[in-house]
Amino acid sequence: MKRILLLACLCVVMLFSASTIYANPAAYHVGCAFAVTGKASWLGEPERNTVEMIAKEINDAGGINGHPLVLHIEDTQGDNTRAVNAIKKLIKKNKVCAIIGPSRSGTSMAVIPVVTQAKIPMISCASAAVITTPPEERKWIFKVGPDDSDAARNIFEHMNANGIKQVGIVTGTTGFGAAGREQLKQIAVDYGIQIIADETYSPADTDMTAQLIRIRKSDAQAVINWSIVPAQSIVSKNMHQLKMTIPLYQSHGFANIKYAEAAGDSAEGCIFPAGRIMAVDTLADDQPQKPVLGAYKKAYESTYNEHVSTFGGHAYDALWMVVNALKKVGDDSAKIRDELENTKFVGVGGGFEYSEKDHCGLDKDDFAILTVEDGKFVVLKD
Repeated sequence: MKRILLLACLCVVMLFSASTIYANPAAYHVGCAFAVTGKASWLGEPERNTVEMIAKEINDAGGINGHPLVLHIEDTQGDNTRAVNAIKKLIKKNKVCAIIGPSRSGTSMAVIPVVTQAKIPMISCASAAVITTPPEERKWIFKVGPDDSDAARNIFEHMNANGIKQVGIVTGTTGFGAAGREQLKQIAVDYGIQIIADETYSPADTDMTAQLIRIRKSDAQAVINWSIVPAQSIVSKNMHQLKMTIPLYQSHGFANIKYAEAAGDSAEGCIFPAGRIMAVDTLADDQPQKPVLGAYKKAYESTYNEHVSTFGGHAYDALWMVVNALKKVGDDSAKIRDELENTKFVGVGGGFEYSEKDHCGLDKDDFAILTVEDGKFVVLKD
């Protein structure tokens, strides 16, 4: 009798376990590597917030084809060594099927050999064109940040329209700043623009007066500041203190209202290319991105009680593209990579069209030209 009872209990346990497994399919594990703290936290914090918000939405709705979505989020602090270690942990310990991030161009470049060797698809949230080029060496690497070359083209087109021929550039020494500097120097000649002053600054610098005085002495007609860290706000402050009245162009790295707030009145009138999320309220109703932008802005700002940013939008696009791939092919990394390469997606950053030869998927028309007006970002109307 005892044996019969024991056997019956064992059968019940086995049946219960089987039904539990059947009812709860294995989770899909996705890695995230963001600069949540450190000097680039204005990038990484909204990225982390965004993916957590999306994961909750997905899991509350039943997961991905019934599979819970589990995010493994690592803080790189914007540091290359930390980023490499974070990616290794995500791959070896957490067994993720795809990775979103890193936040910065330099950290993205640092981890490319690791993910390439592991054959794990990665969607960087950074912008430097070298992240995804040459395409034959970046099979596993995608990005949602628009190319820095396209940002430069938008700036130079605006300068052409306003008769600006000679400029001074001041760029950060981060990976983003260095890559942008090279793009500016290469592309300026295509627009008949001469760079007559070329200055740099480190992320920790707190005063750019010396660099700006040299630019002023060069008789430049405008300044281009290319950076991704809070130090970029100091450039406009120093220009204001020096009573420099020539136009200030910022890179797309300026597209977080916190940078404008840090710069205060000195940011008024500066010009920069950015994604349309920063001025969604001014878009025409038939603009293809507007429904996505409006929904993301409303969800983010109501959840976190802070302004939406371009950088959180990068994480939004990256995670949704991974989720869409998971819906179609499951969590096989190679199949996710192949699915991403054929992705067409209207997101926060623009209308993405990835291909074998293009792992950025955006072009210069996915930018709008914005300015700061009364402390807010608005579409610039010439």
